[in-house]
Amino acid sequence: MKNSYYPVEQSKRTAIVDILRGWAILGVAIGNYLDFLYIGIEKELKHNAFSETLQFINRYLFAAKSWTLLTLLFGYGFAILINNIASKGKNPVAFFAWRMFLLFILAFINSAFWLGDILKDYAFLGLVLLLFYRCSTKTLAIISAVIILTVPFVMAYVNGLKIEHPAIATNPEYLKLYHSGNWIDFFRFNLLASFYEQIIIPGYAITAHYVMLGCMLFGFMLQKLNFFNRLTELKKLLKSICIISLAIAALIGIGFNIAIIYKAPLLKIFHPLYWLVLSTMIFISSGICLLYNNGKLKTVFSYFSAGGKMTLTNYMSQNILAGIIFSGIGFGIADSMPYWFYFLFAVFIFIIQLFISKWWLSKYNYGPIEWLWRSASYRECVPFKKTKPDATTATIKTA
Repeated sequence: MKNSYYPVEQSKRTAIVDILRGWAILGVAIGNYLDFLYIGIEKELKHNAFSETLQFINRYLFAAKSWTLLTLLFGYGFAILINNIASKGKNPVAFFAWRMFLLFILAFINSAFWLGDILKDYAFLGLVLLLFYRCSTKTLAIISAVIILTVPFVMAYVNGLKIEHPAIATNPEYLKLYHSGNWIDFFRFNLLASFYEQIIIPGYAITAHYVMLGCMLFGFMLQKLNFFNRLTELKKLLKSICIISLAIAALIGIGFNIAIIYKAPLLKIFHPLYWLVLSTMIFISSGICLLYNNGKLKTVFSYFSAGGKMTLTNYMSQNILAGIIFSGIGFGIADSMPYWFYFLFAVFIFIIQLFISKWWLSKYNYGPIEWLWRSASYRECVPFKKTKPDATTATIKTA
């Protein structure tokens, strides 16, 4: 008999959520791979016209928009899981705390290969989310709105805080660890860089986590509204959101760039960078939802959905592969290639992952890391191999 404590079946997943995860993991791959350009001695970087074009695309379509979207979807998934566990008469707090502890372990492994790990942040904030799991939709809306509205003030204040720390990624002494070709040195470099360049830096430790919490709570609210399962019903609202968010992003982007050019003193008390990021993320996400809702790009979306179902596996494998390729334990080409190489290499790896994900999910219920995490979370072996074809893996329904 099937244990009622098992997770939500793949066939019952909301396709658009996995599609959005797939899109977000593309942006994460691009951002992470581009960071390898900056692991090395500080120097002036010169880009050709092609690299500058890709730099523009990354800045306005992917940079920070991808991890904020993934964070929102983490909050959405948190709500689904909490409801699923609570409906079975289990203790959702104990279950989710254990699940986040396991995520911390995965985060440590990932951090040993990549200094920009975000899993540790999700594990930490996942525990914080437990404080809000009984909140009403209205309360979640108010709290997330307050966070988003106050982000520019928080960022401006935090930017003025300075903490002295070694620049691991550009310090010649530490770079010897990265390029040594020794696995222990390689792990030491990444773990030290993760600590000094993420955990203790105020801009990341405070501002980024503040934004993440706002996104998670907003995603939690969307699940309470059953938003992604009501796209057809909310089509007019979705169009309005898409248009309004684009207009807001354009206005903020123009004003923000003018303020930067003229070094406006206002930026010391009000820094709207994340308003630009979040409004652009909402525009892109709502645009993808509209395309899906109108039955467009079904084949492309079917691959993105497969990639999104294996987000954790794809994310960690991207980082492990990149660490091996770019560091001294591999080809050691870290900062030696032009900008366009890192961008296109990330896209290439992502496309390969989509095909692998599609094939894998035709045979198995979960990605390998997702399966390990779920089995450990439920403390028993959840079904891994498919017993019958999953139609949702092969096609995306027309809404």
